[in-house]
This record gives sequence, C-alpha cells and structure tokens, in this order.
Amino acid sequence: MDVYVRHTQNWLSSFVVKMKLCPFAAKPFKENVIHYRVSMATRTKDLLHDLMLEVRQLQQTDPKSLETTLLIHPNLGEDFEDYLDLLELANQLLEVCDLNSCIQIASFHPDYQFQGTEKEDVSNYTNRSPYPMLHLLREASVTKATEEHNDINSIPKRNILKMEAMGLDEVTRKWKELFLD
Repeated sequence: MDVYVRHTQNWLSSFVVKMKLCPFAAKPFKENVIHYRVSMATRTKDLLHDLMLEVRQLQQTDPKSLETTLLIHPNLGEDFEDYLDLLELANQLLEVCDLNSCIQIASFHPDYQFQGTEKEDVSNYTNRSPYPMLHLLREASVTKATEEHNDINSIPKRNILKMEAMGLDEVTRKWKELFLD
C-alpha cells in the first residue's frame, strides 16, 4: 500500500503543488495534515464503508492536525465511467446522512475526462491522479478558501491554459515521472 501513497504524494508535490493547480493545496501538504487512506475495496459497499470511516475521522479530528483526506481506491472504479457512478453514490451517501453540508468530495482519476474533450486532451490532466480517489474536503475549509481567493472561478481555466502551454508531450513526461521509484 505504500506505493499508492508514495505515487499520490509525488503527484501532489510535482503536479498539484509545484504547478499550483490548486492554490489551497500547498499549505496542508507542507504542514503534513493530509491523510492518505488506501482502500483495497473491490465492492462498492466496502468503499462506501471506508468513505464513512474517513468522514467520521475528519469530523472528530482538529483541522490543525488533519485538514483533508485522500481516499485512494486502486481496485474499484478503474474505468472512468464506473468511477463516476461511484462518485455519484458517494455524494448520495453524504446527502442521505446529512453530511453534505460538512464534507465535499473532489474527484480525481487517472483517466479523468472533462465533458466535451477527447480522452488525450491535455486539459484533462488538471484532474488526473495516479489512482482513482475521492478527495474529502471540510466544507468550512472550502468556504474559507473561497472567501479568501479573489476569483475562484478562474482556477480551472487557468489550469487548462497552463496544461496547454506545457503541451501534451511535456505533461505526459512529467506524469510518467510520478511512477519512478
């Protein structure tokens, strides 16, 4: 399981933080307040169980020691369409449990593809991760970050422009480096 965490940390460091894809990621990454949970679930109900364990842990832990969680699930949702179904179920579970006002889920997947793009469009790399994962965010932290950032809606467009400026060859080269041990 260490390899999943190591690759994910490489991705956070070299893609998300270094390339500033998320202006809010550097602080929790540097402060080591991100929890990496690898779920080896092969059934949806087991992954949803792991999700709820992580949500409870987030709720019960001070944000100064645990700000956010990456729930990495390499054995479930490998196909992007199946992953989207899992994401929908995870969001429904939060809603049914009345937790959607406390926790948000951001989605990342190795084959992430924005609607209206081709599979290999470089823009898709803004949401590509080494493994399928659900990023659990505290709603209070999202609200605070949104209030402090001048133009939160510009982030996705800025990231796409950054990927396009780098070009597919450079982005895929950097991507492959994530998996070098």
